[in-house]
Amino acid sequence: MMALLNHSPTFPSVAGLNLLRQPPSSAAKPLPNELRISCSLSHLPNKQFKRAYTSVMIVPTGIGASIGGFAGDALPVARAIASVVDCLISHPNVLNAAMLYWPMPNVLYVEGYALDRFAEGAWALQLVHQNKVGLVLDAAIEEELRIRHLQVVDATRASLGLPVIEYIVTDTPLQVEKWVDLKTGQSTGRVKHPDSLLRAVQTLINQSSVNAIAVVARFPDDDIEDMNDYRQGLGIDLLAGVEAIISHLVVKEFQIPCAHAPALSPVPLSMSLCPKAAAEEIGYTFLPCVLAGLSNAPQYLVKNSKSLERGCILASDVDSVILPADACGGDGVIAFASFKQNKPLIITVDENRTVLNDTPDKIGIEAVKVSNYWEAIGVIAAHKAGIDPNSLRRNKISNIQCISAISSNGSAVSSARLFV
Repeated sequence: MMALLNHSPTFPSVAGLNLLRQPPSSAAKPLPNELRISCSLSHLPNKQFKRAYTSVMIVPTGIGASIGGFAGDALPVARAIASVVDCLISHPNVLNAAMLYWPMPNVLYVEGYALDRFAEGAWALQLVHQNKVGLVLDAAIEEELRIRHLQVVDATRASLGLPVIEYIVTDTPLQVEKWVDLKTGQSTGRVKHPDSLLRAVQTLINQSSVNAIAVVARFPDDDIEDMNDYRQGLGIDLLAGVEAIISHLVVKEFQIPCAHAPALSPVPLSMSLCPKAAAEEIGYTFLPCVLAGLSNAPQYLVKNSKSLERGCILASDVDSVILPADACGGDGVIAFASFKQNKPLIITVDENRTVLNDTPDKIGIEAVKVSNYWEAIGVIAAHKAGIDPNSLRRNKISNIQCISAISSNGSAVSSARLFV
């Protein structure tokens, strides 16, 4: 009986507040039967109150983007955005910087064709710890240049621990051609022997069980005059358009991560090299960033009940999309903008100009227009915090408007209410 009288009763936990009688401390003597309140978050999983905030950053390749149209010069933007969001999804043109790269644990490396299918809701992204990467080398690559690339691969395996399993040489030279589309101003091109590339990939998958592919194709060497604009931070990347075509071929056929690095002869030293293009001139190959990105790129799954069960990332998980102001005509952007529910915030950056003219107004999509990536990051931070970005601007919040409801007889009825 005495034990029952001396027992301190406990109270149920309510909304994070554990109500219980605490034993008296030596510092202060509470009154008899004093009720103490302590706050605990231990009942909350991972102490998180909101779901993860996910952004997609897009800078299409081969369109002369002022930021992201050169050698990894959009990577600082990706790093900054990644520090604000919980998850950033982007593509090789943003994240690759030839011999340079920057590991970011909350950034997903997704090939452009796969990113479009993801945005359309056809594919889901499955996170991985690591991939088994296979390497395809174009038979047209000269022996010395091929050895240089293989030495780089071995360096990434030994010094970075990257899981590059085996390589294969195509049975026929791929014969890559490139040019500029005179109508759009974009760089583009073709692969004369795509079947040889696909056979090589199939062999790696069958014999080495790889689930990610790096491709190195021999590109024609440009006259130095043709490269001068690009090396000085002007014009467009003449290689980029057909690089995208190569990775699209593989991803469309096999639905696994793929990225491409061109094989080129070393160029003469330039005394007036633009920093934006400098990453491509510090080595013999552009392969390190590709292998690093592919090593833990998410796998692509057809969206179905299994992808939901596996905890994959879906297009409906995306909260915001950031891209150049005049590059809004891509399949992925249009897909994101057409969502009926959970439509992400589309943010267009005016300072990042391209050769295109696909503005939000022209395409007919709703977007938040900002001057630069500084402002874009501010909009993302506000959006993530649940704040209307307009409330951070001068005189951007107007009086709330009243809408009218339609009654059963078809007449308009005011939805306004008076509260006293």
